[in-house]
Amino acid sequence: MGPPPDAREPALPQTPKLIAFDLDDTLAPSKSPVDPRMARLLLDLASRVEVAIISGGQLAQFRSQVVERLPDASPDTLSHLQLLPTCGTQYYRIGADGIETVYAHALTEDEKSRALAAVEEEARRLGLWEETTWGEILEDRGSQITFSALGQQAPLDAKTAWDPTGAKKNTLREAVAARLPDLEVRSGGSTSVDITHRGIDKAYGMRQLAEQTGIPLEDMLFVGDRLDPDGNDYPVLAMGVACHAVTGWEDTAAFLEDLLPTLPPR
Repeated sequence: MGPPPDAREPALPQTPKLIAFDLDDTLAPSKSPVDPRMARLLLDLASRVEVAIISGGQLAQFRSQVVERLPDASPDTLSHLQLLPTCGTQYYRIGADGIETVYAHALTEDEKSRALAAVEEEARRLGLWEETTWGEILEDRGSQITFSALGQQAPLDAKTAWDPTGAKKNTLREAVAARLPDLEVRSGGSTSVDITHRGIDKAYGMRQLAEQTGIPLEDMLFVGDRLDPDGNDYPVLAMGVACHAVTGWEDTAAFLEDLLPTLPPR
């Protein structure tokens, strides 16, 4: 049984062996590269513990936002970085030859077409299909269909203003979920709704980390900005993994700067 819904920061492991992070608004501003300060902290952390990133974004975002911002990292340090795009439906490691696939669970063509139709039709019906956008509203990420109300490249201020309470996104999620009972429909980022196979969320990603690394969940720590009950980080909290809530990448950086001196080098 997980912690109560009002829990925000369960007791942290005395010495976590794996620390997992959300990406957007936890390690970096939405769709933006990590700051050099955060890049240094991630590399320092990976020299001590396993580091994982779990996000609704696709692998290309992980590359541009994080991996390509670590140019001076040694191969040994990078080998301790786990990448789980699309909320854990895909899992990658960084090996000697670059990014290597551990697994990728793709949606079928029928599942994709039904998901795309349902989310567009419900968004239009609810008046949430915007005419002014920055990039594609609908995206096929292979193992996930993503609706981004203002487009994939929308500026942060526009996304923040579109749905400050999350009511629009949650209304759309509920409407689409009713039409796709065989698929998982979740609130994603600030303006997005994600559709995957049933049972796929960030808790699934954490279980996959435990299976692939052999590290028990009780020795893990998750850091995210959406640990509220409607947030896409909440399933990790609900499964009982120790979590630390942040309000942005600067908050995460300050937390890591306090935490790192307590972690022994590998």
